[in-house]
Amino acid sequence: MKKYILCFFTIVILNTKLFAQKVFSVDYSNQAEVKVFVVKYESQSDLKVYKVKSENQADGNTGKWFFTKYQNQAKKKIYFVEYENQADLKIFFVEYENQAGWKNQSKKHLLY
Repeated sequence: MKKYILCFFTIVILNTKLFAQKVFSVDYSNQAEVKVFVVKYESQSDLKVYKVKSENQADGNTGKWFFTKYQNQAKKKIYFVEYENQADLKIFFVEYENQAGWKNQSKKHLLY
């Protein structure tokens, strides 16, 4: 029984880390997995993003992003585009952690 419990918690912990939103901002659009545009108003966004200070705060696919220092540490490589029509995902940076989250669930697959 202890083996099953340990196995269960290991899977839960691995899944949390697997879907953590650790991102790296690349210099060129052809290097990116997701092209992102920062909108001026929350109502225009697909995702409300809160920038966390440490990687263990970036839990799940919930809009809490940790920007990694190196590309190989990131789960997703993103590129900030200049125009909205170039973007796969429109984001709005929020001031508080509890404001982060998806507004357009159909775009959620982009960060898995």
